[in-house]
Amino acid sequence: MNRSETIITCVSALLLGIYHLHLYLTIKRRPEKTAVGMTNVMRQQWVETIMSERRDILAVQTLRNWVMASSLLASTAILIALGILNTVMRPAGFQEMSNALNIVGTHSETLWVVKLMLLAVDFFLGFFNFTLAIRYFNHAGYGLGLPDTHSGVASHEFVTEVVNHASLHYPIGMRCYYLAIPLGLWIFGPTWMLAGSFILVMVLNRLDRTV
Repeated sequence: MNRSETIITCVSALLLGIYHLHLYLTIKRRPEKTAVGMTNVMRQQWVETIMSERRDILAVQTLRNWVMASSLLASTAILIALGILNTVMRPAGFQEMSNALNIVGTHSETLWVVKLMLLAVDFFLGFFNFTLAIRYFNHAGYGLGLPDTHSGVASHEFVTEVVNHASLHYPIGMRCYYLAIPLGLWIFGPTWMLAGSFILVMVLNRLDRTV
């Protein structure tokens, strides 16, 4: 990479990294200020309500919706990743188009392949997290079907932890989709990546805050 591309790429990565570090620290210190913290509390109350009032149909319908959404997103992620790998093997005219839009970046075939590989890895990570979400949602289904009189592994605290594990992997998978925006734009040059990172951080900041 030339100096301009290195600097702009590092600034983009730093921007995304600082935002997510700030989000992580906010979740730990003041969870009520974040959508993640609030939804964790709501899921805990939801699990307690389901298990105490025996609202099994609601539990099945909710978990089914989560599993269907996770399955769709996992399938889409793996298909996109495989499509990207196919593009790496047969670049054809796509590389010429990306180079034409690359204003200050390096026109290197090796770097172009690296960018595509990073984008493919991003979607593979998304696939992995969505499949883990499906796994935990399936486990939660058994726990939610038990009465709240159980203790230990059948308690609502444990079931809440399982549901929250699933609900953690789901947004991580979605973050992989979001990260694909600057990574995809990077193929066309570092300036596009910087613009995409800046817009993405602004949008996520609005979505992640509760106030």
